[in-house]
Amino acid sequence: MTEETLQCGLVLLAAGGSTRMGRPKQLLEIDGVPLVRRAALAALSSSARPVVVVIGAHAELVRPLLADLPVLIAENRDWAKGLGPSLGCGLRALTAAAPKIEATVVALADQPHFCADLVARLRQRQHDSGRGIVLARAGANLGPPALFLRRHFAALGGLRGDVGARAVVQANAADATTLEISDPADLDTPADVARFLAGQAAQRKQFSPGKL
Repeated sequence: MTEETLQCGLVLLAAGGSTRMGRPKQLLEIDGVPLVRRAALAALSSSARPVVVVIGAHAELVRPLLADLPVLIAENRDWAKGLGPSLGCGLRALTAAAPKIEATVVALADQPHFCADLVARLRQRQHDSGRGIVLARAGANLGPPALFLRRHFAALGGLRGDVGARAVVQANAADATTLEISDPADLDTPADVARFLAGQAAQRKQFSPGKL
C-alpha cells in the first residue's frame, strides 16, 4: 500500500493550559497568524484527511480562530488531565468521521515547524519501513509529530494522564521506526518563543538581498 493510497487522518492537539507560557500559546502569533491556526493550515495543506483539532483550555478563544477552516473540532473537557485524554478525544472524533481510516498523524499545535512536507515524509517512511509507528527524531529527542497505524488506536485511546503516546511506543518498540527532522521547536515557554523568533530573524537576514 503506497503513501498515496493509505487512508490517513490527522489529529492536532491544541487543548493544553499553557501553564509554562503564562498565556494561551494557541493564540501566540507567528508572522501574524495564531499558532493554532498556523498548525491547522499546515495540516490542511497535507494529504491527510480528515483533520481533527482537539481544543480544551481557552476553547472559547481558540474555536473562533478555526471557524472558517474545514477541520473537525473536538473539545476535550478533561484537558487538565493531560495529553492522554486529549489524544483519545481526537481519535474518537477521527474514527467517527472516517470509520475506515487506516492511520493518523498526531501533531502538536505548538510546533511552528510543522508542515505538509513533514506529513508526507512520515507517510513515506511508514510505507518504506512497513512499521506501524513512525516517530520524528531530532538528535536524541523522539516525539511528535508521529504516525500510527490503526492497530495502535485502541492503546492510544486508552491512555490516561499526561503521558502522551510514550507508553504505546515503548510497548511496541519492534513496530516503531523514526524519521530524522531538523528542529521540533516546541514553544512551551517565553524563552522558547524568543529563541524561535531570533532564529527566524537570523534566517531572514541571511537570505535577504544585499545592497546594490
